[in-house]
Amino acid sequence: ARAPISGQPVEGALFVAGKFGNTLTKVELASGETVARVASCANPHELATSPDESHLALACYGGRTVDIFRTSDLGKVASVNLGEGARPHGIVWHANGDIYATAEGRRSIFWIRDPLGAAEAFEYGSGQDGTHMLAVAPDGRHAWTTNLGSRTVSLIDLKTRRAPRSVEVGEEPEGIALADDGEMLWVSARGSNAAFMLDPETLAIRQRIDTGAFPLRIVVRPQGDYAVTSDLADGGLSVIDTATGELVTILFSPDGERIYVAETTTNTIAEVDFASGRVLRLRPGAGGGDGIAIIE
Repeated sequence: ARAPISGQPVEGALFVAGKFGNTLTKVELASGETVARVASCANPHELATSPDESHLALACYGGRTVDIFRTSDLGKVASVNLGEGARPHGIVWHANGDIYATAEGRRSIFWIRDPLGAAEAFEYGSGQDGTHMLAVAPDGRHAWTTNLGSRTVSLIDLKTRRAPRSVEVGEEPEGIALADDGEMLWVSARGSNAAFMLDPETLAIRQRIDTGAFPLRIVVRPQGDYAVTSDLADGGLSVIDTATGELVTILFSPDGERIYVAETTTNTIAEVDFASGRVLRLRPGAGGGDGIAIIE
């Protein structure tokens, strides 16, 4: 086990979906204390927080719902049913206030409008197997998905409902992230041990970058200068210069100075200093932490 390294405390809270324990946990970042834990749905995976940070949405991978909780006390306030066999996994709570989620079991994604009000859910088929993770354009007009079974990335038009466009991207593409300016789409393909930089409009592959072994997730630093993959098989992080595509060496803090990485089998969340790569401290991730989210 790694001993935590002392560092300056940060404010805010970390939320952890425990996929083995079927729990949702809130951890105070400054103290590392667990301040709330509640039972969740079966096999919860990804999390997303609302733009005002008052609520979070949980993708219930073992079922068919997206469940919504208050961030203050983890009180459950809503549950949106996506239909038989949905198995929602990837989830985005967009700046426009709507929620977008993949429904792997239905080979589709959902656009949930007004999730804290009428909560209307609109389905868009991907036509691909294993529609797992997604990214959404800043203007909400398009979404991109990774499709594990089909080895593809799809571009889905949310406004005109044109047929999705899909291209093969490595072996088992899973992680996906769109740069804040919408100019680059990043994909990690766990079976290829690589990250790919794509043109968001054409899905043309601009560059392939070798990473560590089995890169499950990829995130882009808020400043846009680096992308990071979490590499399951070797327990490391790969840091990529987004300007050059070069490998320099998973959730960034809002200021981009720290990375938070779920260590599922050890029930911990590692807080990593971005500049040095040092593990500053280990936070609790009870129940097999998988999806994580943060608020200031």
